[in-house]
Amino acid sequence: MVFAHDTEMALQSAVIMANSALEPDTLTAVTDLDAIWDEFSYSGRHDRTRAELDAVREIRGRLRDLLTADRDAAVDLVNTWLADAGAVPQLVRHDELDWHIHAIDLDAPLADRIIVETAMAMVDVIRADEMSRLAVCADGTCEGIVLDLSRNRSRRFCSTACGNRNAVAAYRARQQA
Repeated sequence: MVFAHDTEMALQSAVIMANSALEPDTLTAVTDLDAIWDEFSYSGRHDRTRAELDAVREIRGRLRDLLTADRDAAVDLVNTWLADAGAVPQLVRHDELDWHIHAIDLDAPLADRIIVETAMAMVDVIRADEMSRLAVCADGTCEGIVLDLSRNRSRRFCSTACGNRNAVAAYRARQQA
């Protein structure tokens, strides 16, 4: 494990949300947001409304900016986001989760909590000097973000589809040679 569980979950969620803005858009219905909520074990307020979905859709560009920033720019974004939210980190334990960090009230809007949780996760990434774990997909036709949590830092593609497309292309190129 590279990072604490809550850090990994926040990073994975942020990558999925940022990548959801690419074509085809995969965050278009409240049920899509519900699936992210369930997959990444968010806690607190979840209105399940179109307004909440729209607010989350609006932050996807900000998430992408942070996840693709260099280390110094990421620091500026993290500090700004945490200050703007009035974040106060606290250790909490609830449900089946052991001690982890919450930095914003559970009644805050989901989009605000996503921003703060992503910023808090990036604190760990920046402090560990692990920005290289975030990259843009190696597929030249894709702009997806890759989060590489592997031990050997070998992940290059944002999805299995991109990896397969490149493997097939490489195979065909070898066959023609």
